[in-house]
Parts: sequence; structure tokens; C-alpha cells
Amino acid sequence: MHFRNFDYIFGSLISCAVDSSVFSQPETRTRFEALFRTYDKDVTFQYFKSFKRIRINFSSPLSAADAKIRLHKTEFLGKELKLYFAQTLHIGNPHLAPPDPEKQFLISPPASPPVGWKQADDATPVINYDLLYAISKLGPGEKYELHAATDSTPSVVVHVCDSDEEEEEEEDAAKKPKPKIIQTRRPDYAPSYQS
Repeated sequence: MHFRNFDYIFGSLISCAVDSSVFSQPETRTRFEALFRTYDKDVTFQYFKSFKRIRINFSSPLSAADAKIRLHKTEFLGKELKLYFAQTLHIGNPHLAPPDPEKQFLISPPASPPVGWKQADDATPVINYDLLYAISKLGPGEKYELHAATDSTPSVVVHVCDSDEEEEEEEDAAKKPKPKIIQTRRPDYAPSYQS
């Protein structure tokens, strides 16, 4: 078969659903490797027993493609051999880059701040003087409309409670004695065995 019209960029195959004896028995492993050595003499194998996968690395993408076309879905030790191209992802640097300096403070603040760091001033609290003035003019039992009702919104009205009733209730509660908690008696205990 001619591969001149195809542009294969992968030089490795992943074999899935492999019989578990390939990972433990050297004779079975040799038979498995012999299947692929017919396509490339310099082929290497990486066995991932916990994933039940084998990575087969070829010296050229053409030999990997030839092996995949001829051996995919063939039978090996009573199981169907499934082969897929191994995809590699090149990110550039193999190590993760640290987060941006601004985001590092969100993760964990440093023991000492960096050069030029300044503490941000807290914002001034917003005080609604109109609301404070309106509430101060109210007496017990009166009400004050903060926001007039429209067709789509309700009105907001503040009702001032009578402070005399609240004070009387607090005084009555302070005069009443606290109820005494009676301890529960321990049930009679008789051991079921004699020592």
C-alpha cells in the first residue's frame, strides 16, 4: 500500500484491550512484540499495566500507519486488538508556569510583601443622611415612606415600633427566675455476669 498521499504526523500507537498475560508472561510479550517488529525493527514498547494499555513507538510515522492499518481489529490471544494513534500535545515548556503575580496573593499571601506594594485604603462607608434624618424625625407608631410605589415596583415604608413595650417585656423577662434543671436519675444497673 502506498502512503505518499497521506500525511501521518504520529509515530506511536496505543494498543487497548490487551490480554493481561502480556504484562506478566515474557513469552506472550515476545509474541506481541513480534507482531510489530515486522513493520519496524527499531520499535520500542511501553507497558502500562494499570491502564491495560501498551504504547508502541515506531521510528517513522509511515511504519506506524502501516501497522495500524494491517493489525487494527485483528485477533491476538482470543481478544480483538484495538490500535489508535497516540496524540502528543506540545505546550512548549514541560513545566507549569507559575500564576501571574497578582493572582499569587489570592492563593496565599507571602510572608513579606514585594517591593513597591502598598496597602489599599478601605473605602469610606456610604451614609444616607436623608434616611437618617427621616428616621430621627419619626416617633413611635409612625410610618415613613422611603420609596413611592410605581406601576412596576412596590412602595417601601418604614414603621417605627413602640420602644416602651419592648422595654417592659425585657424587664419582665429579667425579673422571672430561671427554671431549675432537674438532673435525670441514673437507671438501676445490674451486671449480667458475676466476677
